[in-house]
Amino acid sequence: MSFPVRLVQFTDPHLFGTPSGELRGVNTYQSLLATLDHARRSHWPVDAVLVTGDLVQDDPSGYPVFHQVFSSLQRPVYCIPGNHDDGAAMAQALADPPFKIGGHADLGAWRIVLLDSCVPGSARGRLNEQNLDSLASALASAADAHVLVCLHHHPVAMNSRWLDTVGLENARDFWRIIDGCDAVRAVLWGHVHQSFEGRRGKVQLLATPSTCSQFVPQAADFEIDALPPAYRTLALSEDGSLATEVVWVRRAGHRIPSAA
Repeated sequence: MSFPVRLVQFTDPHLFGTPSGELRGVNTYQSLLATLDHARRSHWPVDAVLVTGDLVQDDPSGYPVFHQVFSSLQRPVYCIPGNHDDGAAMAQALADPPFKIGGHADLGAWRIVLLDSCVPGSARGRLNEQNLDSLASALASAADAHVLVCLHHHPVAMNSRWLDTVGLENARDFWRIIDGCDAVRAVLWGHVHQSFEGRRGKVQLLATPSTCSQFVPQAADFEIDALPPAYRTLALSEDGSLATEVVWVRRAGHRIPSAA
């Protein structure tokens, strides 16, 4: 495989079983199509696609829609569930290639670890003992690979009173494992419907906006932002460095961050 390894992350599409379904005034299907079209025109080809949860909006009939849209990309699609997903229905609908749910995948000198942080019936996240063991095992067997860890729920505070009540409850257990592995280069998540970049030591911390609507950062209470849909590109180099960018899909009636 040539370097850098190129990935694109889409998150929180919140699809319904019908293309006319709307969430907070946004047609999530049309918004996803516009976002995918922008990515394909601007950043293709890629080696794989990441989708980090909330594939559907509490509607398992949305999985065939997701399958149709993402199978057309003709790239491996690595998925993890979000709090609005039905894990069993998702696993059944996306059981075959190009889809992969959970586990890990090796691309060149990189290992991509896909964690299920969902708690049935709760918006909060938690990694159960099985998932923590799977994370530790994936890191221990990574040999000389660089590691990108993906999950749905945020493992660090977003400085938002309401949003931080629905993050990863046992983040301390997660970071105990991550901090003990020199190979981890970045941790990537969805769920928060906003862009975030930070660091924990040598580890890059990355959150990505939704393909539909966004949340106002650092808000005390739930509030929808005026930002448009977005996605994230990642270029993983052989030396373990990672270049990344959040790409906003310009649409009428939305503002764009000044740094975009």
